[in-house]
This record gives sequence, structure tokens and C-alpha cells, in this order.
Amino acid sequence: MKFFLKILFLVFILFSFNYSQNIIDKRPYDFVNVKEVIPDIIVELRYYGDHNFIGKRIDGYEKEICYLTKAAAESLAKVQEELRKFNLTLKIYDGYRPQRAVNHFVRWAKDLSDTLTKKEFYPTIDKKDLIKDGYIAEKSSHSRGSTVDLTIVPIPVPEQDSFNIKSELCECFLPINRRFKDNSIDMGSGYDCFHPISHTINNNLELNQRINRLLLKTIMEKYGFKNYPLEWWHFTLINEPYPNTYFDFVIE
Repeated sequence: MKFFLKILFLVFILFSFNYSQNIIDKRPYDFVNVKEVIPDIIVELRYYGDHNFIGKRIDGYEKEICYLTKAAAESLAKVQEELRKFNLTLKIYDGYRPQRAVNHFVRWAKDLSDTLTKKEFYPTIDKKDLIKDGYIAEKSSHSRGSTVDLTIVPIPVPEQDSFNIKSELCECFLPINRRFKDNSIDMGSGYDCFHPISHTINNNLELNQRINRLLLKTIMEKYGFKNYPLEWWHFTLINEPYPNTYFDFVIE
């Protein structure tokens, strides 16, 4: 009897621990492929390839599919519909992000020997400070399924340079003609640039860069998203369906 009670107690503790973490490894029915909701949106998942601050594909990204909650995708469709009128389109850098990918970020941040991408993504910051300064965290709103990293691209879509991790990297805070040639309108920095210039409101930006960020922020807010002030590209649906739940299903 005592042995049985001990087993029940251990099961209860394990269940309580997993429940308290609120991490689910199954894809809910209301997570959708964004391309099925918005067929003409551009999806360039940086964590599926090697053009990111780690320099290789991130854990959990087995296919270049952007998943979002249905609510977030439908709100994003309204943004896209409005931009189309002006021959503009959204481009997504990241949507749903598995918890295992976030764990990958943390492991990488603690490995101070790996500075392969420093010149482009964190040129003015010591890697040992990336966690302390808040650039890398153990949890991400992306894992809740209603956060998206994105930009605006003109139509027709301009040609974009192919990225080669072995080539000379360019600092992400440089002027548009000196950093990686992304086909986005000029937002003043590259994506995932760990630098104050990425703060949505920055007095050192040129006028056209401020206008471009304001356009993105205004139209996203119009359809129910809020911006993360330290990253001009980062938006979360205000009425997100899973505000306290983090998911860890593989993107496949």
C-alpha cells in the first residue's frame, strides 16, 4: 500500500511539473499553415536555413512552413489585403517557434567559443551578454503561436542576394547598400540585428526608415497586433488564443 501511494505521489509531482511548464508537443487543430490562408505572402524562415545568428538550421525547423494560430493568420490576411492595394506584400521571417528551438538559442548563447556570425548579427555586443541584455531568453512568445516576425516587400518582388555563411558578413546596422541585400523596403537594419538601431523608435534613423517602420507598425496595430519595442519586426496578436501555453511540436 505504501509503495502504491509513493508511486501515485511521484506521478502527481511529474504531472504537476509538466503542467506548470505549459509546454505542449502536439499541434492544436487551430494552428494553420499561413500560406493556406494567405497564398501570396512571402515566407522566408531564417531559422530553416543558415542565415541567422547561429549560422545553421535551428532545432525543430524540418520544413519551411510558417504556422500561426488561425486567429493570428486571419488578422494577418487583413494586413496583406490592405498592402496589396499599394503593390506591397508581407514577408515572414518567423512565426511559430518550437520550444526546442528556443532551447537551441540558449545553448548556443552559453557556448562562448562559437562566434561565427558575430560580425553580422551582434557586432557591438559580447556574446556573454546576449542573455543578460535580453536578446536571448528561455521562453519566447513565438512558441505560443500568435507572434510573427515580418517586414514589407514591394511588388514586383526585387531580387535578393543569396546568403553564404562562408562569405564576408556585413554588419546589420549599416546602410542598406552596405548590409545584406534583403528585398525588404528599408527598415534601417537587418532582421535579428542585436543592436539599438533595431528598436522600433530610434532617433538615429533616416526619415524614410522611420516612415517604413511606422507603416508596418500602424497597419499591424490596426488589425490587432502589438509591437515589441526593441524589435521593429516583432508583433504579437493582442487577443492571442494561448497566452500562457508554449508549444514544442516540430515544424514538418
